[in-house]
Amino acid sequence: MVPDGPADRFDAFRALAGRHGRAGGLIEPLAEARATASDGPEVWAPSVAARAGLPGAAALGPASYYADLAAPHGRRHVRVCTATACFAVRAGRHLVDVEDELGVSPGTVSPNGDVSLQAVRCLGYCYAGPAALDGDVPCTGSSLSAQLAGRESPRASAIPASDDTGDPVLLGGVLAGERAWQVWPEAVTAGSPQDIHREVAVSGLRGRGGAGFRVAAKWEAVGRALGTVVVANGDEGDPGSYADRLLMEADPGRVLEGLALACFACGARRGVVLVRSEYPAALARMRDAVGRAYAEGHLGPSVHGTATGLDIQVLEGAGSYVAGEETALIAGLEGGRGCARSRPPYPTERGLWDAPTVVNNVETLAAVPWIVRRGGAAYARRGTPAETGTKLVCLSERFARPGCHEVEIGTPVRRIVVELGGGLKDGADLAALQVGGPLGGFLAPDALDVPLSEEGLSARGAALGHAGLVAFDHRVTPREVLRHVWEFAAAESCGACSPCRVGSRRGLEWASGGAPPGREWERLSRVLAEASLCAFGRRIPPAVRSLARAYGDRLAGWAP
Repeated sequence: MVPDGPADRFDAFRALAGRHGRAGGLIEPLAEARATASDGPEVWAPSVAARAGLPGAAALGPASYYADLAAPHGRRHVRVCTATACFAVRAGRHLVDVEDELGVSPGTVSPNGDVSLQAVRCLGYCYAGPAALDGDVPCTGSSLSAQLAGRESPRASAIPASDDTGDPVLLGGVLAGERAWQVWPEAVTAGSPQDIHREVAVSGLRGRGGAGFRVAAKWEAVGRALGTVVVANGDEGDPGSYADRLLMEADPGRVLEGLALACFACGARRGVVLVRSEYPAALARMRDAVGRAYAEGHLGPSVHGTATGLDIQVLEGAGSYVAGEETALIAGLEGGRGCARSRPPYPTERGLWDAPTVVNNVETLAAVPWIVRRGGAAYARRGTPAETGTKLVCLSERFARPGCHEVEIGTPVRRIVVELGGGLKDGADLAALQVGGPLGGFLAPDALDVPLSEEGLSARGAALGHAGLVAFDHRVTPREVLRHVWEFAAAESCGACSPCRVGSRRGLEWASGGAPPGREWERLSRVLAEASLCAFGRRIPPAVRSLARAYGDRLAGWAP
């Protein structure tokens, strides 16, 4: 049939781009071409599309959108983290030091092509920042520029981790060496999909990627339809959180086992793991773990001799914060720009290549083996009646004891800051605490008596998100923090809707100026909150207002 309308032509393109039935589309071929090219995407991207039998524009879109593909690369490529936790160390001045040391500016290549520099958000070393990746070699700490210059050896400590629950759901493998794949063989040989779904429903488990949607309800929505796909989202990179990186690097088998159980419950024979490109070690560990899982019979056409078949593919992201939102993530997996899509239809109805698709983040899936082994009721007794279970909380470098802690939902934020984190380094005073990522929200030092839960934090104008806690002391001014929030919003907006695309840049202009925006900000905040296509744009106003409340009259004009 010859396509004769816009919808038909779009469906024909999707069918052609996905003709091999594999996720990833053009992104991996584009990344391979980027690695050997010295010119911009306009030179090398069309040939990638041509080899796939697609028009040049099909490759130019994603190649010019994703930061990793659009950024020029020298023979040595250095990525410097400019996200919130690294920014909080010295108000972002570490980037200037690196520029001076390497003699190259972000987004450029040295004249001889030896070195290129890219500013990224975030590298997952929030506990030891500021941080950079020299190729795939991490460098962290106060001597960052000296490490990149070769005067000191690169260094990056392991993620400090601890359990505050007495019976960890997520960190059993990380802290006690508890083996993964203990549940899956019995579940697939002697259990049923309904058993798994029932236990997860009883547990009350909610998604840990920010939206907090009930996992069992999302699984039920696909109805075990033919062709269902389950995606493990390891690309939700809230600056300030490194929980996904910890799980994927230290216990990848547990993540894969959770994905396998989710696939079984949803009737899916295909699973996809998307790992952020900023996490090269996690990508390698996940791919190695998949190889071992096939060798041990956990995956393949006949899992442990049963009629159940399951294939899992691990893919690398290409540098986009919004691509962690499930519709944008699916667009990227199909080889397009990682822009949010309007809903309905929801991904559970029409997702990856139009197949019913469940997207759960890494931490969510890592909880599933514990729930299936110990029972949903045991999990439901943890946390609060409305928000059950445990959560990984990440504390930034400014804390006296930074690291990743497993806590029960509802744990007071003040206890996490004072007892687990030990307060701030060197006895510094807390000026503001960011919770749940750059668009999560801020709390004042006297507003920490709030439970770590979505309900508790939203009542204070914040959000749980990934539960990263980034502390700011008084060395960073309120105006610098405000400008940083707007810079992040403007840089990471996918541009799919006008309210966010235009509004984020307008807000940055105001934050960079001297005068408060007044009533113009009130009008813009309403447009952003009510008309943005996805949660990214809708979360900007409450995040900014919470920051203004945390700093009081020092950010007059930014709070109601």
